[in-house]
Amino acid sequence: MKQTIIVLIAFLSSLSSCSKENGTGNSGSAPSNLVVTAIVIPDNSGNVSLTATAANAVTYEFNFGNNSFQTVPTGSVTYKYAVGDTYTVTVIAKSANGQAISKTVSVTVVLVLPLFWAEEFNTDGAPDPAKWGYDLGAGGWGNAELQHYTNRPENAIVQGGVLKINAIKESFSGSAYTSARLLSQNKFAFNYGKVEVRAKLPVGVGTWAAIWMLGSNINTVSWPACGEIDIMEHLGREVNKIYGTLHYPGRSGGNADGSNKIITNATTEFHIYKLEWSAASIKILVDDQLIHTVANSASIPFNQDFFFILNVAMGGGFGGAVDPAFTNATMEVDYIRVYR
Repeated sequence: MKQTIIVLIAFLSSLSSCSKENGTGNSGSAPSNLVVTAIVIPDNSGNVSLTATAANAVTYEFNFGNNSFQTVPTGSVTYKYAVGDTYTVTVIAKSANGQAISKTVSVTVVLVLPLFWAEEFNTDGAPDPAKWGYDLGAGGWGNAELQHYTNRPENAIVQGGVLKINAIKESFSGSAYTSARLLSQNKFAFNYGKVEVRAKLPVGVGTWAAIWMLGSNINTVSWPACGEIDIMEHLGREVNKIYGTLHYPGRSGGNADGSNKIITNATTEFHIYKLEWSAASIKILVDDQLIHTVANSASIPFNQDFFFILNVAMGGGFGGAVDPAFTNATMEVDYIRVYR
């Protein structure tokens, strides 16, 4: 009789165990019916409300499409984007035993960014020494340029609300031309945000005007490992062709990652040259027309602080031969504004 009772207890215990495994809490069931909703908060703040639901899911992993990730057990999260853009959000729903399903949704964020830093060039005289220093010397640091960069007022001065960088044909310290190259290194640098530069470009075959940025770690990792963002380059031999380019390891020099766009009146009217930079993408524009875009990632060096450079070079590998009749040319910069 004792043996019969023991067998019966074991049988009943087995039934109880099976019942638990086959119930609603079955850890062997994969997630299903994943639904993801995204609501952009209509205040231009960058906030997006995201909700994910799925049967048998115990946790949700959100990839916000900008190299940011978050695990949310409830499936509900509000995320704030730093830059307006269209993002692909991926949600992975997982069950208790690790089985998973995923779904993606597209989110377009319109963001009004506050002004973070500005240079309005409203004070006549030398450029503000609290914001700008100078690269001095000849040769263009490997570009075989023909100018000698100086810090003289003849080559860089603020007048009438604009910065004027003047390239001049003159004999100076063994060079046939002078100009200026201003930089905000060790004075101002930032990462991510929107940059707007309003500028009018120089006239003259052989001029090479540029508004650009370098990674602040250039002195420790050198170029191109530091990264370079060329917001605007213009050659006097290709009037109205605006170049937007990125340089980084594997894509530098003649193999750089860039494109160009033809505009009108680049040398007679002011235009707005723009950078939209986030952890997800880097976009270079002129008058809100896209020149070039690159998907940003941890594999390229555009997730750190960068500083500004403004210059007009003469000749060199990109500028080409200088017109013998050239005498002088000026790039005028009305303002630089950084929003983030």
